[in-house]
Amino acid sequence: MEGMKLKQKTIVLVSTLDTKGSEAAFLKGLIQERGYRVILLDTNTGGEPSIPPDISAKEVVEAGGGNIEEMRKMKDTAKVSSIMIEGAIKKVKSLLEKGELDGIISFGGASNTAIATTIMKSLPFGIPKVMLSSTAAMPAYAGGYFGTKDIAMIHSVVDIAGLNPLVEDVLKRAAGAICGMAEMGEGSNFFTKTAQKKDLIALTEFKFSEECCSHVRRLLEEKGFEVIPFHAQGIGDRAMEDLIGEGFFQGVMDIVPAGVGEELLGGNRAAGPNRLENAGQLGIPQIIAPCGFDMLSCGPLERGDRGDSLWVSKDIKNRKLFIPDAFRVQARTTSQELREIAREVARKLNQSKGPVAVLIPLKGWSSLDKEGMPLYDPGADQAFLDELRIHLTKKISLIELDLHLNTREFAEEAVNQFMKLYKVNPVRKSSTF
Repeated sequence: MEGMKLKQKTIVLVSTLDTKGSEAAFLKGLIQERGYRVILLDTNTGGEPSIPPDISAKEVVEAGGGNIEEMRKMKDTAKVSSIMIEGAIKKVKSLLEKGELDGIISFGGASNTAIATTIMKSLPFGIPKVMLSSTAAMPAYAGGYFGTKDIAMIHSVVDIAGLNPLVEDVLKRAAGAICGMAEMGEGSNFFTKTAQKKDLIALTEFKFSEECCSHVRRLLEEKGFEVIPFHAQGIGDRAMEDLIGEGFFQGVMDIVPAGVGEELLGGNRAAGPNRLENAGQLGIPQIIAPCGFDMLSCGPLERGDRGDSLWVSKDIKNRKLFIPDAFRVQARTTSQELREIAREVARKLNQSKGPVAVLIPLKGWSSLDKEGMPLYDPGADQAFLDELRIHLTKKISLIELDLHLNTREFAEEAVNQFMKLYKVNPVRKSSTF
């Protein structure tokens, strides 16, 4: 409406103000210069802040069920961090619920990064999240910082300890990053605006299912759905499970549920203990294919030279292998392992509150699992199917198709079966949108 003043966007800045006050004040000023309101949240337990916060450490600790004076005397840093994180999460979620959180930013070393990114991971997809960290490039830490969330990490290169020309430069760029994201993104309105468009279908895929998944995407889009693909490399499918749990999707085409088998057998693409569960709990229509169960990701090659326990316990070198390079190694799963996977898949799917259909392509489950290819083993595939028949309850449709997974015909049947489930039991937008 003409003349109406637009609501000022708010950025939450998380910092430890006993030791990082000057840096926090500098960053806060930069963001404010861009026209944003800044809420400064103090996560320090060392002493009094050097600049005044908007949300004090005392308030944060109390929200986490602790006492600030007692916390400052504690030697158990893990417990201190846990209480501080719990309180900070409650505070930022309260701001989000009130529409006062359009982005969140923090900076620091290992401890500050671990605390701040844990807080960020409690926020939904679409909320801009920026972490400026001197430990962003450390492989041992990076995966834990990101988790499955859309956190932007900036490697500060220098330690953020006091203001100097290099620190000021990286803080300026971090300020530009969070302001730009808040300006361009939908923030807390992301889910609402997305849900107003089309019903969303999650699709798992990876390199060895490309042909099938390409057909599935196009066929669903022709029927008016918005398809959101996830790379089933472990982190991608974990992220999908999180978004399903948040009520984001109205259906799932789980062509590559391989993370279940990788989790069970200790592969590189393990997708966590809750994989293949959230859609069932919410009653979302699901199509399940066995792509990826025919292999175990176990690279790099030097693991075998080191006598790595996975290589030894799985007897990898005596199996059929596909090795495109030294880092990526796919080993054929055995009949015994596939029976284990089948039992676990059945256990998870049997708990589903909504409709589920499992489609088995009898001529192979991936581009590596067809006649003439490195991982072709119809006997092992059959062992999986036999075990699945035994353990799946009758409410789960088990459909055998005399096709290979990577064919247009299989994709068409998968989409046809999905439409049957969807029409019988459509799941509409969550009330949280």
